[in-house]
Amino acid sequence: MVKVNRKIVKWIAIIISTSSIGAGIFFCVVSYKMSLIPSMTFEEMLSYTTKNNDEARITVGTIKNGEMEFVVYGSNGEVLPSEEHEYEIGSLTKTFTTSLLCKAIDGGNITLDSSIDDYLNLAPKEYYPTLRRLVTHTSGFKGYYFNGQMISNFFKGEKNDFYGISEEKLNEKISKVALKNKDYDFNYSNFGLSVVGSVLAEIYDTDYTTLMNSFINNDLGLQNTKISDGTGAIEEYWHWNANDGYLPAGGLVSTITDMMKYVQLQISEEKQYLSQAHKTIANINATSKRNEKMGIRMDEAGIGWLIDRENNIVWHNGGTSNFNSYIAFDKEKQVGVVILSNLSPSYRIPATVMGVKLIKSLQGEV
Repeated sequence: MVKVNRKIVKWIAIIISTSSIGAGIFFCVVSYKMSLIPSMTFEEMLSYTTKNNDEARITVGTIKNGEMEFVVYGSNGEVLPSEEHEYEIGSLTKTFTTSLLCKAIDGGNITLDSSIDDYLNLAPKEYYPTLRRLVTHTSGFKGYYFNGQMISNFFKGEKNDFYGISEEKLNEKISKVALKNKDYDFNYSNFGLSVVGSVLAEIYDTDYTTLMNSFINNDLGLQNTKISDGTGAIEEYWHWNANDGYLPAGGLVSTITDMMKYVQLQISEEKQYLSQAHKTIANINATSKRNEKMGIRMDEAGIGWLIDRENNIVWHNGGTSNFNSYIAFDKEKQVGVVILSNLSPSYRIPATVMGVKLIKSLQGEV
């Protein structure tokens, strides 16, 4: 009986490891000949990805010199009415978490080199990571840590592996992880960015959900972006509790207009504290050969953002079970793109691959 249980747990762990809030950065395109994708146009990618799929709704937004427009695409790349759809944005949430961190830094509430145990009630230990290492994914934390709640989620058919893992459970795990005081190799970590959210909640003395919703509405001026509460137009959304520890890594839902406004805020530097997030604070050199073939580069890291130094692109992406997304911008040329899709990150050609093609096209037009 013990052997069977161990096998089940190991099997579940393997399944969970393949689905992640931020897995969109490392996905493989397995349903199409990868050698053909780089030569495809954006329109060809879009048409193939939506081929004969009546449920597909991919909304594409572009920003040029402050002017924003979007197009909604359906089956076979057909242009649909310009209707606003709501999407889970997965790991794009991380950039909102780090945007709030930048505000806290600008206000003198914290520094990038602050240790997390300066703010969290953790067991005494010689070393805990700094915020700098957390936001650049060089802290040494794993992408996530297996939790008994994940087993329960699996057997209940819950699509969100991280549902029900409270902030308290997250903090308990922090104390148990032994790390050295050094910059580790880049390892994309939902856990690490979630810890940043816990720190911010302590700084502002409120829960993350209330804090982030207030920041989005009052500071960023976005009215249709919020922590997912299970209501709204989204079907088959991820479930979350208001105090879930992984919310800072992937709990937001949004619309195309809000996300274009968000990208424009990054480009315009209207809010100065946002601009510090785009500056290189770590050389990560994390571009895999597969991603390089797709035009996806991870050369450097800012505060929560990935930087393609070769093409001067600041970007991030996100993915949940049924949604995937991508945002990118070039501040020098004043262009940006947003792609929001109601398709899985592993479905045909994901938003990131299409988005890279589109942003480079816009750069070439300027």
